[in-house]
Amino acid sequence: MTPSARVAAVLLTLLVLPASTGAAGAAPAVAAISDEGAPAARNVRAAEPIPVAARPLEPAPEPAKPSAVALAALAAERPPTLWIPPFGSLDVTGPYRPPPHRYGSGHRGIDLAAAGGTTVVAPTSGTVTFAGTVVDRPVVSVRASEGVVYSLEPVRSRLAAGDAVAAGDLLGEVAGSGHCLEECVHLGVRVSGEYVNPLRYFRSRPQLLPW
Repeated sequence: MTPSARVAAVLLTLLVLPASTGAAGAAPAVAAISDEGAPAARNVRAAEPIPVAARPLEPAPEPAKPSAVALAALAAERPPTLWIPPFGSLDVTGPYRPPPHRYGSGHRGIDLAAAGGTTVVAPTSGTVTFAGTVVDRPVVSVRASEGVVYSLEPVRSRLAAGDAVAAGDLLGEVAGSGHCLEECVHLGVRVSGEYVNPLRYFRSRPQLLPW
């Protein structure tokens, strides 16, 4: 069959085939040319969507674990025995004001009213870690427990690093320097190197009683 005859046969087939579909749901027949050159009809189905496997749900993120500093602070939040005031009473003249960040300005401790020359006793037992001058003020620091250190300034002391003290033992006397001058003593408490509110060690928390 010549090419022109083949084209004529295809056109004739297209004119003869019905435009409507056959059985319900069947796709319209489309003319095709067989290998022998004669037109042949074949059904072309619309591509069916390929099912997509359900995407597994991602596990919820685990809650952030508290840092070692936070754990130490929680452990030291309720000491077994409350500390005693360094001067017999707890007259706070300057409250604790934590800084907005580690290097920000704030008041990293509390100020206790005390006149120059007043004796200072250890709020709780521990081991002296430092007794000397820092910049222009005498400071004494005591490690009360693992990770908990308290410091008082300006306090002049005859103790030395390594000396053991019990609650109520003499630490020294109020000196005349520091931001308190001779009007108060600054008391700071650090837990794993981070400053916390010292009042948590001196005042018990209120407890709800059962009805």
